[in-house]
Amino acid sequence: MPIVRLTFILLLALVMGCSKTSLPDIQPQTSPDELTRFYAEVETRLIASGKMRRDVLPLDAPFTNKDLVKNFDRIALFDEYTVVNGRYVQRESESTLRRWNKPVRVGLIFGDSVPADRAAADRTLVSKFAARLANLTGLNMRMSSERDANFLVLFLNQSEQRDFASALSRRYPFIEPAVIDAFRNSSPEIFCVAYAFAHPSDPATYAAAIVLVKAEHGTRMRESCIHEEMTQAMGLANDSKNARPSIFNDDEEFALLTRHDEILLRMLYDPRLEPGMTRAEALPFLPTIAAASAGSS
Repeated sequence: MPIVRLTFILLLALVMGCSKTSLPDIQPQTSPDELTRFYAEVETRLIASGKMRRDVLPLDAPFTNKDLVKNFDRIALFDEYTVVNGRYVQRESESTLRRWNKPVRVGLIFGDSVPADRAAADRTLVSKFAARLANLTGLNMRMSSERDANFLVLFLNQSEQRDFASALSRRYPFIEPAVIDAFRNSSPEIFCVAYAFAHPSDPATYAAAIVLVKAEHGTRMRESCIHEEMTQAMGLANDSKNARPSIFNDDEEFALLTRHDEILLRMLYDPRLEPGMTRAEALPFLPTIAAASAGSS
């Protein structure tokens, strides 16, 4: 991959269940086995409470085109995080429309902690979901080698992610220090995360992305992380407590991409919208685009 100066655009963090579900105690420094048990217990509690649903078009969560416009506005035209004193903090702010406009090549990196059979299953999940994203966005998006990838999906345990932070800075020599810090010190309560980067000459279109899935997760949470973080790295950067049925809602009711979310992704890549559009510029187009995207889903 050629070395270019990359500007950190957004931080998308998935903190599963911490606001709505009672979590077991966990220390920042803990053993791999303890962290695996922690994540397994969280997943069990979420499922037992009726969360982590896998239905795509639930009958108990209808939505209208007006809902799609409102949710797209909040999810695509606002950022969830901002930089304060060199660190990323959760603070919503209005943004511009951002997305990919170049071929996307998805590569995988597995830590030594990931068994071969688990890595094979993860590879299948990512490959199938990348194909789904390509279909929804119309992008030239496919799997590639890690060396040629501009969209990396990493499966690393806690110690491996700290070690990889140095490799990250070598791969992207001008990466923001705040990104390295956030990656190296990602707490156990952050289950997975995505970072998307743009070239400074074209800050509204993505040039690279990194998705980190904590390797200590079980099967269902891994798949949920793949769905949400890969999708958010396409340009749906924010969450909304009012979006339903959606993975872009911190209540963790839905584990996988829903029909509602598919429509938002189609809207994002509609040619009537352009990268760099402000919220004021994009909003007048959204009712027509929402109707068209819902009709084609």
